[in-house]
Amino acid sequence: MPVPYYVSPEQLMKDKADYARKGIGRGKSVIVMEYADGILFLAENTSATLHKISEIYDRIAFAGVGKFNEYEQLRIGGIRLSDLKGYSYSRHDVTAKALANAYSQTLGNIFTSEVKPYECEILVAAVGDDTGQNEIFHILYDGSVTDRERWVAMGGQAETIEAHLRENYPANYPAEMPDFSGALDLAMAALLAAGERELTAETVESAVLDRTRSRRKFRRVTEEDLRAQF
Repeated sequence: MPVPYYVSPEQLMKDKADYARKGIGRGKSVIVMEYADGILFLAENTSATLHKISEIYDRIAFAGVGKFNEYEQLRIGGIRLSDLKGYSYSRHDVTAKALANAYSQTLGNIFTSEVKPYECEILVAAVGDDTGQNEIFHILYDGSVTDRERWVAMGGQAETIEAHLRENYPANYPAEMPDFSGALDLAMAALLAAGERELTAETVESAVLDRTRSRRKFRRVTEEDLRAQF
């Protein structure tokens, strides 16, 4: 009787992590950045219909990098969970923290139980009534979740983008923060600094969570606003 091939749990987890990171590294970058009136999302995306940035609920938005079909499943699941909770209880009971915890458990279970992990990273953000109440949660392929502020870069050349933002984002946070135009300039410059490829208004996707809007804070940035950056 043949002996089953043995792989130590440590090596198995390492191989899964390496596999997931390689898939995510091939994805195009996403930047999420706090600005004076909310939270800006900017992504390189050549598709006009397959969005990397989407609304989840009144104050909550989602961004994903990696394999589209995998983070799209997570996005749809998050919308269903949020709608069910908001309908069953109250719209105020739908929070980014609870959604991030649900995503963390789902990705963690897939990473440990399934043969192939999800090749994606996701982010859930909620805009508050002021900057101190903003919530930004970055969830990795293995279910690890971190609470972030100022900015987050995912996929592609994330390390290069993070280095650019560390040098150029206002140091006196949150007393000094860029306005919408300044944040869009900074995020676009960070994408260009990564040097992945030439960008145009048609190859960039952007949206904001704008606290100055009424109940639904999410809106997409128009191509006219983006063209002003080129």
